[in-house]
Amino acid sequence: MQVTETQAEGLKREYKVQIAATEIDEKMVARLEELGNTVKVPGFRPGKVPLQILKQRFGKSVMGEVLERAVSDSSNQALSERGLRPAIQPKIEISSFDEGKDLEYTMELELLPDIEPMDFSKIELERGNIEIEDSAVQEAIEDLAKAHKKTEPLDAPRKSQTGDVLVIDFSGTVDGEAYPGMAAEDHHMELGSSSFIEGFEEQLIGAEIGDTREVKVTFPEAYANDRLAGQDAIFMVTIKNILQSVPLAIDDELAATLGETDLAALKARVRERIAAEYKDFARTRLKRQLLDRLAEGHDFPVPDSMVKVEFETIWKQVEQDREAGNLDPEDAAKAEEDLKSDYREIAERRVRLGLLISEVGQRNGIEVTQEEANMALLREAQRYPGKEREVFEFYQKAPEVMANLRAPIFEDKVVDFIIDLAQVTDRSITPEALRKEMESETEEGASEAKKKPAKPKMAKPAKEPVKEPGAKKTQSGAKKKAAKKSS
Repeated sequence: MQVTETQAEGLKREYKVQIAATEIDEKMVARLEELGNTVKVPGFRPGKVPLQILKQRFGKSVMGEVLERAVSDSSNQALSERGLRPAIQPKIEISSFDEGKDLEYTMELELLPDIEPMDFSKIELERGNIEIEDSAVQEAIEDLAKAHKKTEPLDAPRKSQTGDVLVIDFSGTVDGEAYPGMAAEDHHMELGSSSFIEGFEEQLIGAEIGDTREVKVTFPEAYANDRLAGQDAIFMVTIKNILQSVPLAIDDELAATLGETDLAALKARVRERIAAEYKDFARTRLKRQLLDRLAEGHDFPVPDSMVKVEFETIWKQVEQDREAGNLDPEDAAKAEEDLKSDYREIAERRVRLGLLISEVGQRNGIEVTQEEANMALLREAQRYPGKEREVFEFYQKAPEVMANLRAPIFEDKVVDFIIDLAQVTDRSITPEALRKEMESETEEGASEAKKKPAKPKMAKPAKEPVKEPGAKKTQSGAKKKAAKKSS
């Protein structure tokens, strides 16, 4: 095998590889003889088929196999002997081959850059330690009481309003014809709950007990019953009673309803939940700071091919957002070329940070343990109740997909490693102050910096905290960036 370097520009390399015809012929003969030991040819015993017969019968298919293996083996050998680390799969193109002649092909590739991480001990970061005020706990408890409201008769007769529960009889028709499911008696309906067809509840606001109202609505085009989908309907609705919604009293009974022994225990639980949620936000902010410092402290070249792949992923999401009308006003106002330029910079930053984090992890022996991977898989499976087994089987059969679960774990472990080496100043901060600071951030970073953390809800799982994108998906504009989870 003869390898000649024909291009060496930046990270790009191109090689001309030539494999002698005699070597190809030797590989061809060896493969045919191996095949001759197993195939059945009329008139010959296995292992006794003449080479010429084998060549006539299987020559073309075996030649394709031999060429493919020769190219694969020789390209890997060329990379290994030169200590080359391709960024992505090399592009190989056969330039010349005829039976009895040398095989020649070109190999184009981009190399991974040499990376020298900065001195992490010089990085300065600020970590927010969340202080949960009593007022925040009380506000959350009040929200819980409202969420677990009860209904009771009106104190005095009045017209219905949003939040009331109406006890109604109703019957409906489409073009004068009644259909199953369009009538009921003593049905309890909360005004403002959007549990009925759009426009139904609104037409009952202001009704009194004993009223009968004609309600006109249109079934949605995507309605489950095809006979009713998109059809206009008329309902006759009689209001039999109006019940008012009353929050539960904030006492031990409320605590018992929520599974706690008493009100003090409920407050302690609420405080822990609020602290845990805002701790995640503070962690996100600290990680964003670190990624910004790492981006500022490193300027090594990155492979164009990797940037191109990353940009195409981002731009696809941008176009989807545009079609859905979800593009940020700032982005929508830009010329397309300017917008593409912005996102190419983001793609380059993502790739650079991804390569850096990978290098730091490898240098310091940071790995994702099997137990950590199993826990990630378990969390993923729990997102699909009733289909956990299928999820497990899917990931077990697709190692490349399993790698997607390992990647964020690896990244977080590397981030924690660097944070431990950095100069971190702790500062006490209230949740409200944290929200305001995250909203006001305008440095290069993810649009998540502008999102408000939601108040914790005890009745259901707390809202998923804002996630810092993966290292290869780190955002660099103070506006909405494309790739979502989503992360």
